[in-house]
Amino acid sequence: MTSAIRLPGDPPGGRRAVAVWSLGVAVYFVAITYRTSLGVAGLDAADRFGINASALSTFSILQLLVYAGMQIPVGLLVDRLGTRKVLTLGIVLFTVGQLGFALSHTYATALASRALLGCGDAMTFISVLRLGSRWFPARRGPLIGQIAALIGMAGNLISTIVLARLLHDIGWTPTFAGSAVGGAVVLTLVLLFLKDHPEGYAPEPPPRHHAKGFVRRQIAAAWREPGTRLGMWVHFTTQFPAMVFLLLWGMPFLVEAQGLSRAEAGELLTLVVLSNMVIGLVYGQVIARHHRARMPLALGTVAATALTWGAALFWPGGHTPAWLLITLCLVLGGCGPASMIGFDFARPANPPERLGTASGIVNMGGFTASMVTLLAIGVLLDLTGDRYGIAFASVFVLEAFGISQILRLRGRAQRRERERVVASRVETVHVPA
Repeated sequence: MTSAIRLPGDPPGGRRAVAVWSLGVAVYFVAITYRTSLGVAGLDAADRFGINASALSTFSILQLLVYAGMQIPVGLLVDRLGTRKVLTLGIVLFTVGQLGFALSHTYATALASRALLGCGDAMTFISVLRLGSRWFPARRGPLIGQIAALIGMAGNLISTIVLARLLHDIGWTPTFAGSAVGGAVVLTLVLLFLKDHPEGYAPEPPPRHHAKGFVRRQIAAAWREPGTRLGMWVHFTTQFPAMVFLLLWGMPFLVEAQGLSRAEAGELLTLVVLSNMVIGLVYGQVIARHHRARMPLALGTVAATALTWGAALFWPGGHTPAWLLITLCLVLGGCGPASMIGFDFARPANPPERLGTASGIVNMGGFTASMVTLLAIGVLLDLTGDRYGIAFASVFVLEAFGISQILRLRGRAQRRERERVVASRVETVHVPA
């Protein structure tokens, strides 16, 4: 159970903290809307650019490749430059990427636009985590992280409800170009109002000399912590099934393999997002009060996902009943909140000045798994003649690998964390109020 004792250097929180942090979360909300917009436009993109399943999956693969590759550099940038500068750059990049995607008429320019979008998107979530750690007490970290992810996932509702309807009513270019207005709005608000930290709570300045040595030491120190690596593998194993489903392949699977209409498929994708938001609140509250619940929640989510995913794919007769598709979408809603548990392992393992770098390492996990699975599904669909059962079974391979790494690291990470908690409490007792 987390301690209610306020540690030395803890920021005060309060209304101003909520206001500033909410502005950062609004940026993440817009980024998620742009990231997931292809999930409801996959079939439209295939028609617009005349591409097959493998080429279609390349959109999301490239976007996630850029996103995952940027995580450690972004973490270093956040630690070195602060949240405001990194978020500003991210907004400019993902807004230009979304606008470019709207205006693209060729496959190559559309790919370049999604890569640019992925680069800007990569700068948002780690920045929001850093913002929360600078404005709220450490004991609020798990809940603050889950709420940030919850609100960000609400951006997925814009994709599944609003953008899907607009695509049908007004077409490709007006829909995507119009959505780029959101980026311009949050850019203005960030420039006017966002602050990196409360007055009097500035972090220690990073070293100014031997920058290359600093980067190497920062990454190496974060990676040496078993809590960082455990967090990465938790994120790897839990996040990607829902990400793959929402980002690209859920709509084609429900329409082409299950015979649903686009409207019905959109409702099920919306159900994933709503489930994510509810489960995120529950997980955040539970973990904030009972830190030992982190691992059971993570592994339980993986088990539930594998069970329902397998049942939906291999239901006798080949046609999955509606109640099972609904159950699958409800269970997939737990993947995002479970992936946030990875940050709750990395956070206590690293000092504040290294948190951005450690968060970047963790965040690489799920997006790397998503990228590999998106590619595998696209290739297998082309090789098997759109047999979704075989293609989607690739999920089990990555889940099994991720679980093996979690089980290998969890003992070391937990022992190390107990040592740090004891040291923190001793320090708190001996620091004058």
